[in-house]
Amino acid sequence: MKKKIYIAGAGGMLGEAFYRIFKDDYELKCTDKDVNEKWLSFLDFRDFEKYKKEVAAFNPDYLFHLGAYTDLEYCELNLDDTYLTNTTAVENAVYIANKLNIPLLYISTAGIFDGKKEFYDDWDEPNPLGHYARSKYMGERYVRENAHRFVICRAGWMMGGGPEKDKKFINKLIRQLAAGKRELHIVDDKDGTPTFTVDFAKNVKLLIEKEYWGLYNMVCNGETSRFEVAEELVKILGLQNHVTVNSVASSYFEHTYFAPRPQSERLINRKLELRSMNIMRDWKVALNEYVTDYYSDFLRDNIPAVKDVISLS
Repeated sequence: MKKKIYIAGAGGMLGEAFYRIFKDDYELKCTDKDVNEKWLSFLDFRDFEKYKKEVAAFNPDYLFHLGAYTDLEYCELNLDDTYLTNTTAVENAVYIANKLNIPLLYISTAGIFDGKKEFYDDWDEPNPLGHYARSKYMGERYVRENAHRFVICRAGWMMGGGPEKDKKFINKLIRQLAAGKRELHIVDDKDGTPTFTVDFAKNVKLLIEKEYWGLYNMVCNGETSRFEVAEELVKILGLQNHVTVNSVASSYFEHTYFAPRPQSERLINRKLELRSMNIMRDWKVALNEYVTDYYSDFLRDNIPAVKDVISLS
């Protein structure tokens, strides 16, 4: 019989990847408060009693707690909602997993560091700057201090889910290009590590099947910046002769993106390397695959010039 996984908060870009990677080998129960797929059912995991009842009824072998508010500006303006969703709900998950004596997966973030170092490994001490980072770090700490068995994976700049689910950097840029914009202004003072959701889900799968519990940085290989990612995306689309990428300071967007962000969110997958478990690919390879696999139809319909550059089957 297949082992069972309850995946809470599976309606976003990360949930799509986990469903894709785990569905053939495990029996899944995927829930979210936004039911946007036929394989999803409704659950607001902030409701402790309903969360507890739902998971117990499914009687899974693992509990994956994926969901969170990740819009930094929203989090700065909506503190109660942020901590209820990103912190208190995690405490619910820990209680449930311990009660059922099953491992818990929690997703943390590179954003919990203050950015004063150029790189951060798994053992560096977090120092969150804003409420999003603080709420996520408090969730991480609670899991580390209270869960009986757990895997915590820290992600970087997430990319995945495609046009409908990706609310992050790559989708924003592609939609600007699709709208006809041919001059991009990209910050050149923010460094980090992209994280392809599909690679991330595959590496999580490897960890839980080996039962290597603990805390892991889990990002794509290779160091980069927001500006470099934008340049690479334009190159992948073959639009480098049509699009100008201008470097600007973060202050250029200070009114739109007012939440504090660390200068560096670059993570090193040191523990994965030490355990010979790092299957995360270089970010350029992952970005190319992401755009090709997830955006073919969107690009064909919205940026005709791209058709002759990448394979749009």
